[in-house]
Amino acid sequence: MTRLETAIATRDEIATLIEWAAGEGWNPGLGDIEPFMAADPEGFHVGRLAGEMVSGVSVTRTGAGFAFLGFYLCAPAHRGQGHGMAVRNAGLAHAGGATIGLDGVVAQQENYRRSGFALAHRNVRYGGRVTIDDADAAGIVAIDAGLLAGVIDFDAAHYGVARPAFLRQWLNGGDGRQARALIGADGIRGYGVIRPCRDGHKIGPLFAEDEASAEALFRALARQAGGGMVYLDPPQPNAAATRLAERHGLAPVFETARMYRGPAPDLPLGRIFGITTFELG
Repeated sequence: MTRLETAIATRDEIATLIEWAAGEGWNPGLGDIEPFMAADPEGFHVGRLAGEMVSGVSVTRTGAGFAFLGFYLCAPAHRGQGHGMAVRNAGLAHAGGATIGLDGVVAQQENYRRSGFALAHRNVRYGGRVTIDDADAAGIVAIDAGLLAGVIDFDAAHYGVARPAFLRQWLNGGDGRQARALIGADGIRGYGVIRPCRDGHKIGPLFAEDEASAEALFRALARQAGGGMVYLDPPQPNAAATRLAERHGLAPVFETARMYRGPAPDLPLGRIFGITTFELG
């Protein structure tokens, strides 16, 4: 019997993982590979049988104390044979003693719980067509090099740890994504990114000091979709984020369970109007 080999994924294998995710209906962004690799180049692991990739996972480390699990996938013909578990264990070993977060499908909650993960809250994906006709609110600006350091700090206060390498790529508009910040008298009051996906556009993250700031940013970002489908992934405990989504005619289409193994970060959920991605948190 051929033995499964686990290894750090190549760029082509990460691209394959993204294609598998698209096949599962996860609707990845068109230009996600560069920022995902920047988040942790050694965080993507694959299982190979006789050189053929059959399973994969990402466990990307951010600093010494936090990691996030995503892209936990196995080729359909190779499921039920332990190949997913083997590559997941390789990814968890990469995390070391760090707290690990994940956004898992609801049906897998019990399996994750048996692996030491505890439920923190739900994330609910909202989607719908959005048309914005008015001009941007005062203070909305494109994020440029001069704002980058401030956005990195603002992001860290909402994500839980700083992730500069990832954000330098995530904020890069080379694949059609757009990044906006709201600047007030006291500095940055929020920021967000919208990116083209296989289906429509996703807004993520959307972090803001209050509902009015989130509204202004959402409108500026959703305008970039040109009246097409827009998706937003707010944490369910943030009632203001749910109001924002429903105000613009978005409806629930999917949900995940945010779970952690290890001490959960103390995140300001009331200021998180949209998480960044289900794959990286």
